[in-house]
Amino acid sequence: MNLILDAGNTLVKIAVYESGSCIFYDKIENRFFSDEIEKIFKKYPKIKHAIASSVGFLDKTALNLLSNRCGLHVLSHNSETPLKNKYATPHTLGVDRIALAVAAYYIYPKKNTLIIDAGTCVTYDMLDSKGTYLGGAISPGMYMRYKALHNQTSKLPLLAATDFTDFIGNSTEESIHSGVVNGICNEIDGVIGQYSSRFKDLTVILTGGDAQFLSKRLKNTIFAHSKFLLEGLNYLLENNKD
Repeated sequence: MNLILDAGNTLVKIAVYESGSCIFYDKIENRFFSDEIEKIFKKYPKIKHAIASSVGFLDKTALNLLSNRCGLHVLSHNSETPLKNKYATPHTLGVDRIALAVAAYYIYPKKNTLIIDAGTCVTYDMLDSKGTYLGGAISPGMYMRYKALHNQTSKLPLLAATDFTDFIGNSTEESIHSGVVNGICNEIDGVIGQYSSRFKDLTVILTGGDAQFLSKRLKNTIFAHSKFLLEGLNYLLENNKD
C-alpha cells in the first residue's frame, strides 16, 4: 500500500493506494495532520511507502512522523520521472506541476496533453506526444481574484464564487461575479485555443478544487479529473521506491 500526501497552500490531501487504485481519500487542515496520520496507519497497517509533495507547509515534525512509520520519498526536482524536462529552470518547477505532467504521461500516453489545475493558482502544463515537458503558465486562481478585488480596493466586498444570471452584471456583486468567473473561463478557453493552434489532437485535462465549478462553463471539450495530481504522485512513488 502507498500513502500519498499533497500539501497545498490551504489543505493537505491524503490518499491511500493499493494496486494502483485509490481506496481512501480525505483532505484536512495542517494542524490535524499528525492525528490523522496515526488513524490512517491504524486503519491501513500494510502501508509500506509514502510520498510527500508540498507547495505549502509540511513541517519536519510531520515528515519525521512519516519516515518513522514507512519508507518516505519527498518529491523534488531531483526525483526520478519518465519525462524529458525542457523547463529552463527545473529547480524552480513546482512539484505539483511535475506530478500533473507525470499523471498525463501514464494516463494519456503519446498524446499532446494540456493539464489545467484550477486551485489557489491556475497552472497550465504542456506535455507533448513524445513525453517532453515543455512548461506552461501560472495565473491567479478564482478565490485569489475575488480576494484581490476586495483587498486592493476600499469598498468592494469579498465574495465567494456563485452562479450569475447574465455576464452583464446589474449590481456591484453581480459585476464582480461576472468579472471573476467570466474572466477566468474566457482565460482558460483562450489558452486552450492557443495550445490547440500549435498542437494537433490536443487532450485537455482540468483538475483542482475549482474544476467542477468551471468545467460546466467552459466552451472547450475537456476531461475533468478530481484526483489527477494524486494519481501522478502514486506513479512517482512507484518510480522512486528504490
